[in-house]
Amino acid sequence: MVNYADSGVNIELGDDASKILYNAAKLTWGNRKGRLGEVVELFEDFSGLRAINVGGLPSDTFMNIGFDGVGTKMELGERIEKHDTVAFDLLAMVCDDAVVRGAEPVLVGSILDVKSLGEKGVSYIEFVKQLAIGYINAAKAANVAIVNGEVAELGARVNGYGPFNYNWGAGVVWFARKNRMFTGREIKPGDSLVGLLEEGFRSNGLSLLRKIMQNSYGDEWHNETLDGKNLAELALHPSKIYSAAVVDMFGGFDGEPKAKVNGVAHITGGGVPGKLGRVLKPSGLGADIDNPYKPCDLMLHCQFQGNVPDDEAYRTWNMGQGMIIITPEPEKVMEIAHQHSIGSKVIGKVTEQPKIRIKSQGYFDKGYKYLF
Repeated sequence: MVNYADSGVNIELGDDASKILYNAAKLTWGNRKGRLGEVVELFEDFSGLRAINVGGLPSDTFMNIGFDGVGTKMELGERIEKHDTVAFDLLAMVCDDAVVRGAEPVLVGSILDVKSLGEKGVSYIEFVKQLAIGYINAAKAANVAIVNGEVAELGARVNGYGPFNYNWGAGVVWFARKNRMFTGREIKPGDSLVGLLEEGFRSNGLSLLRKIMQNSYGDEWHNETLDGKNLAELALHPSKIYSAAVVDMFGGFDGEPKAKVNGVAHITGGGVPGKLGRVLKPSGLGADIDNPYKPCDLMLHCQFQGNVPDDEAYRTWNMGQGMIIITPEPEKVMEIAHQHSIGSKVIGKVTEQPKIRIKSQGYFDKGYKYLF
């Protein structure tokens, strides 16, 4: 006789994992209490219907859903069996993308696909608990409510390093008022570029990092160190979530604006030239970045080990600034960032010349300027 467990799906462990993530999700609902997106549990049971009341919203209200995932970063967690920060990368990817258009992220739903929750008498539920801890903390940082805890065992369809392998994707529901949304045409020459500090890789360019590490140190590269610090732990550094701070700046859906913001660039795949260039394109303007943050030590080490030129590094990684705020009021923007424990500084200005110039802080050509 063949049962479901023989095919690689353990219903009992699956129920346990879903309950862990569902209970973690319930602990995030207070993040939206009294605000748009407050979660109401219509029926008190595990599979109970959750909903939000959106009746009576203003006629200029817009809503959308954005999707993204952690990418290959979870392999770093698999290598050192540390999963309690991965949710920061998941929520940063979806929530920080929402504020680029002047929207407020409100609700998040996710799907966790795992190879197995346990096999040969060994349970991986403790790893799910680590993910749940990150779920709660990241949702608080992003000021969003999580509405589900979906888990699916997919067997050999999911692979990675070690016994516990997974993919994690999410969708964010955001709301915006039309007159608060950013079009790119609000940007003016002379606007300041305020860089928000990122001390890690976020969730982008990890495939290049892993290739460089593999070529340099072999299959077990995660056991190596840089200045006494484990390479995998350095690479796993959780993404900073900026969305709550940025919502504070422009007022979000219905809050009081605290600073004038003309544009926001989330520095993910494509790096500074790709993401900032996209935001500047509608205005036909450019930027002169003469005071960028220095990349983290592991980025510089990757450049050295992989012989990655500075211009390529700036197109692949954030190189120290995970988000750029375009504003005529940089002091106000930086004060709000400070209130959210986010490092910030003026890294440059918007220019009439439609080029992006960066004074490199990379490994090879510090001080030289690159035209993009």
